[in-house]
Amino acid sequence: MKKVYFIGGTMGVGKTSVCQILKRKLDKSVFLDGDWCWDAHPFVVNPETKEMVMDNICHLLNNFIHCPAYEHIIFCWVMHEQAIIDRLLASLDTRDCEVKCISLVCSGDALSERLLRDIRRGIRQADVLERSLHRLPLYEHLKTIKLDVSGIDPETAAERILRMQDRAWRERQAQSND
Repeated sequence: MKKVYFIGGTMGVGKTSVCQILKRKLDKSVFLDGDWCWDAHPFVVNPETKEMVMDNICHLLNNFIHCPAYEHIIFCWVMHEQAIIDRLLASLDTRDCEVKCISLVCSGDALSERLLRDIRRGIRQADVLERSLHRLPLYEHLKTIKLDVSGIDPETAAERILRMQDRAWRERQAQSND
């Protein structure tokens, strides 16, 4: 059975770093960052581009799911609303897949420290700090397993994801079906 990992979290929490590590640790794996599906200049968010990115993501993920070369499909994106997760999952052929939805969360202080470091290095624009901190509490309401990454590095976060017991996944799945 294939495993599909949905790794969500606000900007700067460490999604991409954790997923790159997961990709290296899991045999026969492939990784898609949702941001790659609409990396444009200028970056435009409107109904048309939102629809396009959802279509792009679903198309790629379904191709990965159907490709026999892959057993682990790793996907990350901000996914701060349950409706986003639900819409993506409804558009995927997950009949022969185990889906694992995880939200990376952290304290506001840890997030600020990470983002400020990126801003100083020129990796991110200053406006990301307020936007990301604003989204942080939204993850508490999602039907996902929460992994607090406040005091851990991406390697440790990836290891914790790999060690999560199947029982926890089944419990989360049962809750999401209620």
